[in-house]
Amino acid sequence: MIADEAHGLKLIGHHTLQGYGGLGEGMSLQAARDGRRIMWLAHEGPPKNFTGVDVTDPRNPRVVVQTDLPHNRVRSNSLETCGDVMAVAYQVLEPGLQPAGIELFDISVPEEPRSIGFFDCSGPHSRGVHQVWFVDGRYIHCAAGAADFTPRNQLDDQPYRIIDVGQPSKPVEVGRWWMPGTREGDDAPPPERLPIDSGFRAHNTNVFPERPDRAYVGYLDGGAFVLDISDMGAPKVVSRFCPHPPYPGFTHTVLPLFSRGLLIVSDECVQDNGADWPKLTWIVDARNETNLVPISTFPMPSFETYGRKGGRFGSHNLHENRPGETSFRSDTLIFATFFNGGVRVFDTADPLQPKEVAAFVPPAPEGSRVGTVQINDVFVDENGLVYAVDRFAGGLYILETTF
Repeated sequence: MIADEAHGLKLIGHHTLQGYGGLGEGMSLQAARDGRRIMWLAHEGPPKNFTGVDVTDPRNPRVVVQTDLPHNRVRSNSLETCGDVMAVAYQVLEPGLQPAGIELFDISVPEEPRSIGFFDCSGPHSRGVHQVWFVDGRYIHCAAGAADFTPRNQLDDQPYRIIDVGQPSKPVEVGRWWMPGTREGDDAPPPERLPIDSGFRAHNTNVFPERPDRAYVGYLDGGAFVLDISDMGAPKVVSRFCPHPPYPGFTHTVLPLFSRGLLIVSDECVQDNGADWPKLTWIVDARNETNLVPISTFPMPSFETYGRKGGRFGSHNLHENRPGETSFRSDTLIFATFFNGGVRVFDTADPLQPKEVAAFVPPAPEGSRVGTVQINDVFVDENGLVYAVDRFAGGLYILETTF
């Protein structure tokens, strides 16, 4: 494979997943009981649910299981594993459909994932669950609708919810939070809509062992929130960073770099051919967590090269320093995806002047609906191997760093 652009990253493995290479934002690496390493991947949409890939030999990845969704009006864009349990998010195309919720699987035998629980998030105004964060074996933090949540605007249908799965067969909600003014009955006025209206709802909902009393929540057009969840039943806002307007919305990920008092905040590109440019990744000074101050943005790939190339171009996902034995963690190196701009690595040692140190842009995969690669998500393992996925057809790319 000859890359469109490559420096500091070298392709060592690739798999198109038996012709179903369209992948979403769920990547989780399991250290299986028998010593194998299984990369679990969520698909972008139907007909497939999730795929397990044996990456024990990263140069020879092998599919060990691939499952189907119950129908074509549901997607499972997000998943997480914790030990031998996997949580899968189900989001339906229209409110009121099912399944809309979180399914829990026993993956102790990777070839035979076994359903062990389900948390129902369906309802007349709910599309279910877009994202899950599950790292401690007890709580799932998620962006999810609810039967008893009526948004003022349907685009605002997924608040932040906390689910206790200590008993996987009987998951229960322990808390939720939504941006004031987005729910029917709120005292606060509704938020002002942006010109490109993506909604005011949760996206990534990250909680780390360093600060179990804090949730770092991307809230799309509402920006980035730091929430106090010391009382999970009553989350409270600590601070907010919202650069839109004037910038376009869709805050996706809020990644804290604890040792340095920084946040990395990505705003996802959601339109093709640069229509919502610029979509940036911000470095925010969070030393005083009640006063978040932006201090720089990541250098972007050339708009002249990528902006009109086809498909989306701009910031999206980050490797999120996920806790666990199989995940790389760094408070300096940031791995990020840029759709047709590929996967890129940034050195933030000087947070005022972050520098790109590596990039890999595969050629357009066969079957791409937009004529370019669309690198959707990235995960880095504890050995520094980089796993990236394409949104529509390219499947799984496995890279090693050379910088």
